[in-house]
Amino acid sequence: MPKTMDLDFSKSDGLLPAVIQDHASGRVLMLGFMNEEAFRKTVETGFATFFSRSRNKLWLKGETSGHRLVVKAISTDCDQDAILVRVDALGPGVCHDGYESCFYRTLTDGKWKESEQPTYDPAKVYS
Repeated sequence: MPKTMDLDFSKSDGLLPAVIQDHASGRVLMLGFMNEEAFRKTVETGFATFFSRSRNKLWLKGETSGHRLVVKAISTDCDQDAILVRVDALGPGVCHDGYESCFYRTLTDGKWKESEQPTYDPAKVYS
């Protein structure tokens, strides 16, 4: 198996956008970024691992919350510079704000409005 599995990490400072989608429902849960190492760890471990642009390091989703993402399938786009990771989410949500999905706001009449209720209390998870 090739080291990069033929993905194009040459764009966007070596990072690929990774769309995370619930395997069963099809709902988009989050968008993260992976460098080659994060992608390799994701494939090797079966748990979604990302590169944090703000902390400049790898992070395993759920390392603090326990809300891990179990990889079920990985696809790439036609340019091989973005990936879609279908997962089973362990826990009540993936968003650090306490929601099932990071996409919990909807543009309504020109304003962002919360379109769902939180699924957990982040203050209890991220202490």
